[in-house]
Amino acid sequence: MIYTLTLNPSVDYIVEAGEIVLGTLNRTSHETKLPGGKGINVSRVLRSLGIESKATGFLGGFTGKYVEEFLNREGIYTGFVKVEGDTRINIKLKAGKETEINARGPEISSLAIGLLKEKIQQLGKDDYLILAGSIPSSMPQTIYQDIVRICKKNGAEVVIDAEGDLLKTVLEYKPFLIKPNHHELGQFFDREISGAEDAIVYGKKLVEAGAKNVIVSLAEKGAVYISETEAFYATVPQGEVKSSVGAGDSMVAGFMAQFLKSSDCKEAFRFSVASGSATAFSIGLCTPGKIETLLPEVEIHEYQ
Repeated sequence: MIYTLTLNPSVDYIVEAGEIVLGTLNRTSHETKLPGGKGINVSRVLRSLGIESKATGFLGGFTGKYVEEFLNREGIYTGFVKVEGDTRINIKLKAGKETEINARGPEISSLAIGLLKEKIQQLGKDDYLILAGSIPSSMPQTIYQDIVRICKKNGAEVVIDAEGDLLKTVLEYKPFLIKPNHHELGQFFDREISGAEDAIVYGKKLVEAGAKNVIVSLAEKGAVYISETEAFYATVPQGEVKSSVGAGDSMVAGFMAQFLKSSDCKEAFRFSVASGSATAFSIGLCTPGKIETLLPEVEIHEYQ
């Protein structure tokens, strides 16, 4: 079973407007409410691809109830720890340029953190835990390391999509997959990553440090995949980028879905790139049909 962890979920309030003029009354042309958070996005894409997962993390208040009910309607299992305070509302404003206003979220008590760790203790062999996103300021910055350590002890695999500083604390536990973008990879090594060759060089260093599989997204320049025995570069399909929200999460979900079906990392990587592009070319997350349409456009080149 795949489990996804979102420490600071949200209700994403997506607002579209022709033009926003500060200091005056503005009216929207369209609004959408969706559950937000990187791990939640992964669970939603997995479900659309026919892969079951269980979403966990922290939820509270009427907004938390909305998130849980939404996921349950989509057929996603949930096992969130309930907290005091409301799950945050994040505003995604689309009016010419894309603007985001993200709330802080509720305070997380030490009791709630303990309850989450108890849930993680139940994972074992044949389970995958996907940790995605940043750590809220109210939580210990060692929380990822603590959770990965529990998984390692019990035989569960971990997948991590987080910033460079967080990756440094977990590489020694040999995560199954990590997915930094080129900015995060550069942050990790204090270097500018200008293209695929740089990404492969430094991606190999992440493998040497413990990661079993590494995917580095390079935006319009493509993506690279590195393991102990293989290195691939993928082109990305051509299309109009409508929103970058959820594209990286879709790459993680696409890779895991295809890998669990085929155990073929090369094809899982191709599917990952198509999934990320399908989300980038959409308002909302990718669909199986959109992914299948883009798959033939993803060219894979092997690096020696």
